[in-house]
Amino acid sequence: MPSYFLLTGATGLLGRYLTRNLLLEGADLAVLVRPSRRKSAEVRVEAFMRAWEEILGVEVPRPKVLTGDISEPDLGLSLSEIKWVSENCRALIHNAASLSFVTTGLNAEPWKSNVQGTQNVLTFCQQANIRELHHVSTAYVSGLRQGRIFETELDAGQEYANCYEESKIQAEKLVRSASHIDSLTVYRPGIIIGDSQTSMTTTFHNFYALLQIAFTLGKRDELINFTGKSNGTVVRFNLDGHERKNLVPVNWVGDVMTHIMLSSRYHGQTYHLTPRIPVTMRLMRDVLEEAIGVYGVQFEGAGDRRADLSETEALFFDYMRVYESYWRDDPVFDTTNTRKAAPHLPCPHVDRAMLRRMAKVAIDSRFSWKDPAVEAVPDLSVV
Repeated sequence: MPSYFLLTGATGLLGRYLTRNLLLEGADLAVLVRPSRRKSAEVRVEAFMRAWEEILGVEVPRPKVLTGDISEPDLGLSLSEIKWVSENCRALIHNAASLSFVTTGLNAEPWKSNVQGTQNVLTFCQQANIRELHHVSTAYVSGLRQGRIFETELDAGQEYANCYEESKIQAEKLVRSASHIDSLTVYRPGIIIGDSQTSMTTTFHNFYALLQIAFTLGKRDELINFTGKSNGTVVRFNLDGHERKNLVPVNWVGDVMTHIMLSSRYHGQTYHLTPRIPVTMRLMRDVLEEAIGVYGVQFEGAGDRRADLSETEALFFDYMRVYESYWRDDPVFDTTNTRKAAPHLPCPHVDRAMLRRMAKVAIDSRFSWKDPAVEAVPDLSVV
C-alpha cells in the first residue's frame, strides 16, 4: 500500500517546515528537488536537514530524494523513478512556486512555474496514479476584491494587482478541474514571514524587502545627523498607513498544514491560513524606524509619486516598485474551515515585539541565510 507523500518546493521556507514536521510526525516523505549549479539535490536537502538538527538539537529523519524539476515533462524523473513513485506515493504536496511579481511573458516566471509547472504536476499525478493532491495556493487569489472573502470562493471576476496573483488563480483553476484527482485540499496562506518563536527565515520578501531597502538607504552617510539616526523623510509611501496586511508566521502555517495533511477527515476543503488580526502599514513603518534607527518615514496617501523627489527618494521608489502592488489594504479573509480543522492551533499574533525580533534577526544576518556546508552525501536518490 503506497504510504509516501511526495513534496515539491522542499528547499523553500515553507517547504523546509513541512519537511521537518512530516518527518518528525513519522510520515513517509519523498521530496522532489532540482540541483543548483554547484550542488546536487541530495546535497541541498542534506544541508537544510543539518540546519534543522542544529536548530532543534535532535536528529531528524531524512526524506527520500528525487532529482527533478516541475518545469520539465515527467517532472524530470527517469522511468525507474516514476515507477517508484507510482508504487510508493499515495499523495503529492504541490508547494513549489515562483514569487515573481514581474514577468517578461507567458513563457517566463511566474507563469513557467505556477501555471505550466502545476500542469506538469497534474499530468504526472495521472501518470503515477496519484489521486490525492495538496495544493499550496495563496489568499491573494482574491486579487483586488474587497469585503469578506470566503474559502469557497475563487473566481468572482476580480482584477489582479500583479502577474503573481493571476498565475496563482490560474493554477488553482487547473487543480480544481483535474478529474483524475479524487481528493483535493487547497491551502491559501497570507504573507508568510519568519518563525514566531525563533524569527528564522531563509527568504526576504515583502516585509523584509521593505526593511532591507530602508536599511540600505538609511545607512547612507549624508542622511545621518548628530543624533546618530538617519533622516527617514526620504522614505515615502504612497499609502495612508491604515492599510492592513495579513502576515503569518511560517511555523504556524506549517503546523496547520501538517495537521490537516495527516488528518484525512479534513481533506477536500480549502483553507485560508490568515491571521485573526492583520498588521497595519503604520505598525510596519514604526518597526522599521525602531529597528534601523531612522525617523520621519512619510505616508503621503494613494496616488502617483511626486515629480520633485530627491535622488534618494526616487531610488527608494524604484526599489519598491516591484512590491508596490502589494502595499494595498487587504480584504477580510474568512477562516471558518481553518478554525474548524485546527482550533487548537490559533495563529500567533504578529505584534510590534515579534516584528522587532524578526527585523533584528534579518539585519544581523545581513538579509541572507546559509545552511551548513555539505560537500557530499551518500546517494539517497530513489531508483
